[in-house]
Amino acid sequence: MTAAALMENTAPKARFGDYLELTKPRLSTLSVITTLVGYAAARPGWHPAEFWGLVIGTCACAAGVAALNQWMESDTDAVMPRTADRPIPSGKVATGSAFVLGAGLCAGGLGVLFTYTNGPASFFALLTIISYLAIYTPSKRWSRWSTEIGAVAGAFPPLIGWAAATGGVSALGWILFAILFLWQIPHFMAIAWTYRKDYGSVNFPMLPVRDGEGGKVARWSFVNSVALAVVCLLPQPLGLGSIYYTIATALLAVWFLARAAAFLRPADRDKTARTLFFTTIGWLPLQLGALVADRFLFA
Repeated sequence: MTAAALMENTAPKARFGDYLELTKPRLSTLSVITTLVGYAAARPGWHPAEFWGLVIGTCACAAGVAALNQWMESDTDAVMPRTADRPIPSGKVATGSAFVLGAGLCAGGLGVLFTYTNGPASFFALLTIISYLAIYTPSKRWSRWSTEIGAVAGAFPPLIGWAAATGGVSALGWILFAILFLWQIPHFMAIAWTYRKDYGSVNFPMLPVRDGEGGKVARWSFVNSVALAVVCLLPQPLGLGSIYYTIATALLAVWFLARAAAFLRPADRDKTARTLFFTTIGWLPLQLGALVADRFLFA
């Protein structure tokens, strides 16, 4: 009998909380929220069946992707201290159960989206699942660009929402995609720098593992932060936002760029990485909230 089989046979019966943890509720909730941002920014009117179908379908897909991601990475999760207590490596949930849960949630979520929204929204949800599981998750083991690959997958949810509302994606929808993509680079670079020893222990070849001094990590974070500020300021010149949105965005950009610039200093890089991480967490809802509010108040 293999060690994995022995662990499954001796593992205690999983609780509901273990299965819930397998779906990464906080990360899944972020996917649902950004989907709803895309939906709300398109100003679709109130359609209860469509709205709740979008919420339930996206929630199921996001939870399923999280479960399948942990199923695929259970071997490396078992090695890293910060992930060793996750449900699969800790033995709380059997690998087979995790796969069935994840696959079932993804299939069910896609079915709900197709039934209650439309084909384009379902397509973007399927694209999210495929890009995250078939491209991003394996790339973490072999590619320096895994963070950027993952950022593409993480930027699709607003397109799910926009497509659900309109049946397609317009310029502002793609701006939302770009905002989510660029935001993820400094966000995850800050995380990866903080936990670089963990990622190094499983030989993930990401930039924070390869760049021992952190200079390249900080510069890449800053470059993407500048690009993020520029993209966030595009709506008004394109006739898609008001001056009030631009003022709010400029103030938020100054805050974000100041934190990204502080990360450039080598003396206290560990501290400024954590500060940048928390800044990205606070900045995102404020920026997206400003965009949605502007759409309803001034568009």
